[in-house]
Amino acid sequence: MKQIIPDTNFLIECTKNRIDLLDELTRILDFKFEVKIIDKTIEELDKIIQKGGKQGKTAKLTKTIIKAKKLKTIKTGKGYADNILLQKANKNTIIATQDKELKKRIRKKGMPVIIIRQKKYFKIDKQVLEK
Repeated sequence: MKQIIPDTNFLIECTKNRIDLLDELTRILDFKFEVKIIDKTIEELDKIIQKGGKQGKTAKLTKTIIKAKKLKTIKTGKGYADNILLQKANKNTIIATQDKELKKRIRKKGMPVIIIRQKKYFKIDKQVLEK
């Protein structure tokens, strides 16, 4: 079973655009998977919630969805979220992100990335960059 790990921005974009994470992953993936969230993503959502405003409300709703869908959290220790996600990317773990720089780094590693297209559906971006 493969792991899918979405980053903070990916989760927020799903919430903003009313994309059901699990339904859409089931639609595009032809293998069994489990969605997990790194603890740094939860921390980032908490920081956004504290700032308030529209983004804060979206982050709060995102956290509510994570709890409702009973997504497991991975404890990671110290480090920057993007670096941790990059380390986790391997043949059994696919990262879901909209972050341009992180996508580039994951592709350079030779791994696929799940992205949101046209604010309404997911796509597996298998483009691999030369090392």
